Amino acid sequence: MANLEKKSFDNPDELKEPEKTKASVVNFGSVAASKVILQPGWKWSECIKPVVETKSCEAGHVGMILKGTIKIVHDDGSEMTVSAGEAFSCAPGHDAWVVGDEEVVSYEFNNSGKDYAVWKSGE
Repeated sequence: MANLEKKSFDNPDELKEPEKTKASVVNFGSVAASKVILQPGWKWSECIKPVVETKSCEAGHVGMILKGTIKIVHDDGSEMTVSAGEAFSCAPGHDAWVVGDEEVVSYEFNNSGKDYAVWKSGE
C-alpha cells in the first residue's frame, strides 16, 4: 500500500444498497472504511436479514455516528443506544434499528487482517 492514499465515498470501491440502506466502502489493503446511511424505519432484522439469511448480524462494527440515533441489542440481551457524536464497538451477534425519524449517518472501520482489540474472532 502507498504511504499516502485517499479515496472518496462518492466513488466507492463497493456500494451496497439493500432496503433503506446505502453503504459506500473504500478499501485500503486489509482495512475497509464505510460510510453507512440508514433511513428511518431501517431495522437489521427486516432490511438485511432477508439478504444475508443469518439469525442475527454476524459482522463486528467499530465506528462513530455522525447523525441520528441507532439502538443495538446483542444476542446475549445487552443493549445500547448510540447517537450523533458517539463512537461504538459492537461484537457479532446483534440486531439494530434506527431510532426516530432522522436518518443515521455513520462511519465504520474494519481491519480484516487481524482481530479487533475488544473481541477476538472465533470466541
